[in-house]
Amino acid sequence: MEAALVFVAALWGAGAGWLCPRAAYRLAVEPGEAWRAECPAGHPYGGWVGRACCPAQLPARRAAPLVTAAVCAALAAAAGARPELVAWLVLVPFAVLLAVVDVRVRRLPDHLTLPLAAGAVLLLGGAGLLPGAGGSWSTALLGGVVLGGVYFVLFLIRPGGMGFGDVKLALSLGVVLGWYGWAVLFAGAFAGFLLGSLYGLGLIALRRAGRRSTIPFGPFMMSGAWLGVLLGALALR
Repeated sequence: MEAALVFVAALWGAGAGWLCPRAAYRLAVEPGEAWRAECPAGHPYGGWVGRACCPAQLPARRAAPLVTAAVCAALAAAAGARPELVAWLVLVPFAVLLAVVDVRVRRLPDHLTLPLAAGAVLLLGGAGLLPGAGGSWSTALLGGVVLGGVYFVLFLIRPGGMGFGDVKLALSLGVVLGWYGWAVLFAGAFAGFLLGSLYGLGLIALRRAGRRSTIPFGPFMMSGAWLGVLLGALALR
């Protein structure tokens, strides 16, 4: 049963990841620019959902399904058949999409961060009403407020070192991590900072960046949150 659940989650992730490259390319624009209406070769897009059709997008087309499938499979293995697994599987493709956009243009669009936060609240609220749920919806809501507030303070202290998109992303990640309690919230948030710091130090060591260089921090925030959720889910097994 558990192996079948992991397999289905991996298939879901692969299918959802297969649809990410087109949306990622369309959304990866600088602030103030319109969303892209055609692929790099000039082929017009008829919508947001669908596979990437241009050879220039092959790397993203190949990587996104693998990453999304692996993340979903790991969450299924950790959470099992508890109701919150549905929330994790729905949220993961949007998180991967956000990570791709942030890596490309160092931007976390409101069109993704705000619906992600609302989706996390609603999906976990529904999960909390079902028997067998492994977390607390009220703690999840407080977690979103707390982590969003921490990032907002960091943004005020050093606006050049952190974008406001990171603050908005922190709202949803706080909800997700808070579901499993305050210890998981702290662990996931700390893991995000640690991963981002290690990456930045690695770039400095390789002389590919300076001490004042900025990095796309969103992927590290989400990676830390993923690790925190895995920890929280496994603790309940």
